[in-house]
Amino acid sequence: MNTDEIMQIALEMANFDEIPSDSRIYVPGRDIQRVIFSIDPDPSLFFLAREMNYDLVISHHYTSACIDAWKVFLKHVDQMVNAGIPREEAEKAVKDKLLALKITGHARNYDLVDSIARALKVPFMNIHNPLDEIGRRIMQETIDKHIKGKEKVLVRDVIDALYTLKEFKAAKTRILLGVGREDNLVSKVIVSHGALTNGGYEVARTYFKYGINTVVYIHISPSDLIRLRRENMGNLIISGHIASDSVGINPFLDKLEKEGLEVLRIGGVVPASI
Repeated sequence: MNTDEIMQIALEMANFDEIPSDSRIYVPGRDIQRVIFSIDPDPSLFFLAREMNYDLVISHHYTSACIDAWKVFLKHVDQMVNAGIPREEAEKAVKDKLLALKITGHARNYDLVDSIARALKVPFMNIHNPLDEIGRRIMQETIDKHIKGKEKVLVRDVIDALYTLKEFKAAKTRILLGVGREDNLVSKVIVSHGALTNGGYEVARTYFKYGINTVVYIHISPSDLIRLRRENMGNLIISGHIASDSVGINPFLDKLEKEGLEVLRIGGVVPASI
């Protein structure tokens, strides 16, 4: 198997037609049989791959080479529109953070980790949004199935639904209720994930404004959370970054193993076989 074929597996699992701007093959490889997968890219991975005779390093998070990764943040707009929010309002909600992501990406060293992989001649790629999309769907479908048919749904029911997934059971972090109470009623719940990073204050507030009173983020900045708590317009569940990422990563790695590849899960994948 080669790196193009591995990327294609992820795209097909996510129902994507093309590689998103936060995912890339940096050093192509072929005849791949043994893979190291880590959530974060780190130069030490390439030395580990050489020492342990692995053929490919895959990271989940993108490197600074993905200077156009900000484009994936626009998927928040589509998610909000699909939830019934007017497109104009959705676009307004992402405007400020989209600019911040552009400026931050522009300032980074875009050839740090990648150049080390090239120098060591270790095949390297990252797969971010396709795996996040897989995870988002699993989390949303799990919640929907768990609460379906219930006459009265409480916030704790949504949290309980997430805990039926093995990644949340095994994680060292616990699911947090950032805003609201566990005994609050749920009108509608949206898993806001799979769009590069969390939507921050504005996206959550826009969901609340349009009647989606329960939102799941996988993480959020303290300052945005404080603002949302002050307004107390809805319920914000924070599922946990690494555990939530692993929900989408594990099915992909399971697929690679079914294709005959040996996969070493390290760097935070939950549950990790290390």
